[in-house]
Amino acid sequence: MSFSARFRFYEELNDFLPADRRKVSFTYSFSGSPTVKDAIEAVGVPHVEVDLILLNGYAVDFSYRLSDGDNVSVYPVFESFDISSVTHLRERPLRDIKFIADVHLGKLARFLRFTGFDTVYRNDYDDKEIISLSKKEHRVILTRDKGILRNRLVTLGYWLRSQDPVEQVGEVINRFDLKNQVTLFSRCSLCNSPLTEVKKDDVARMLQPKTIRYYDDFKKCSGCHKIYWQGTHCERLVKLIQEHVK
Repeated sequence: MSFSARFRFYEELNDFLPADRRKVSFTYSFSGSPTVKDAIEAVGVPHVEVDLILLNGYAVDFSYRLSDGDNVSVYPVFESFDISSVTHLRERPLRDIKFIADVHLGKLARFLRFTGFDTVYRNDYDDKEIISLSKKEHRVILTRDKGILRNRLVTLGYWLRSQDPVEQVGEVINRFDLKNQVTLFSRCSLCNSPLTEVKKDDVARMLQPKTIRYYDDFKKCSGCHKIYWQGTHCERLVKLIQEHVK
């Protein structure tokens, strides 16, 4: 026996839908009694991108089973707004945000570290390892692979729309409202460890003559001991990132 419900997805959740279902109410046909989570993923939206479901005007969780004639409104993750009075679908809101990037996002990981965000990345992690670390360390999975976000074990994740690493940095900062949390040159772009200030005399033997001549402020990675200074290449990168941050 066939039943139907009306669905409406809001804001960036529409990125996952075909053109004829974006920003409009549409009919979803089903048989049996699927959960609203099953229905949401069946139309192409990863559950991890959803944080609020209104069923006939009332908040429900993913386990609600659809009935014939239901009207369902689905909203994306709210990082900047307090929706604690309704059924919040994640364990707890993000405060000290941390990321883990999938194997295809090495440049994004380096740029996020450059802007001060704790970002785990290795090019040999498989999906199981990424999901495990995300759960264990409460890290948001950043990915271009919608498949990993559909895994039932994933609770924190974001599907990047852009394929350009610099645009992706701006996308992440804008999406999670992190503009005021950017701290440039505070984390190693290679190993993710914090940077500490060091005296020029203490690192001079590790620098090229021109670097010693033109720069006075230096930082050292507490993990891999790489030396950093704000050269012209850093200034260009800052400008590029700022162009994509709202």
